[in-house]
Amino acid sequence: MLRPLRLVRLLALVGVLQRSAGTALRGRITAYTAGSVALLSLVASLAVLDAERGAPGASITSFPDALWWSLVTITTVGYGDLAPVTTVGRATAILLMIGGVALIGVVTATLASWIISLVTEENAEQEAATRAQVADLQGEIAALSEQIQRLTEPRAAVADAALVEDDKSPAREGEADVRLPRLDSNQQPSD
Repeated sequence: MLRPLRLVRLLALVGVLQRSAGTALRGRITAYTAGSVALLSLVASLAVLDAERGAPGASITSFPDALWWSLVTITTVGYGDLAPVTTVGRATAILLMIGGVALIGVVTATLASWIISLVTEENAEQEAATRAQVADLQGEIAALSEQIQRLTEPRAAVADAALVEDDKSPAREGEADVRLPRLDSNQQPSD
């Protein structure tokens, strides 16, 4: 009668698995999933065995058959070689099927999460490399702009000096001494 209560020892095993899985979320999810699947399979096996053992036409009459049936049912394979015939056995089967679908969902979500974390890490590395390259390019652009500015400043100064020089030089032989008046910014040219 109290033998099924020995399954409570599995709770201690889940605690040990949690400590050994560390703080990684996926590790904890995997440990909880494996523990809950094992516990659910064992409890469902015992429940269906208790319900089916004495029923007429029952195919689940031993614990190994009940365990096989629960594992086949929770994985949603359902070979059909063993099936419950009682109402309690069928209700147990329904709950076990729901647990199987949930199990597939958790496994799929954990796998997707792992793949996404790998892609995210790779993208983060690529973004860091791209940012470093952009910073290098910005530094090179600044250096080139500075060089261009230094190279163009002396030419502008020489050109300004040549214009001033031309204004002060006397007219050459044969050239008319035509000088245009300089206008202030407020003056308008006259006709």
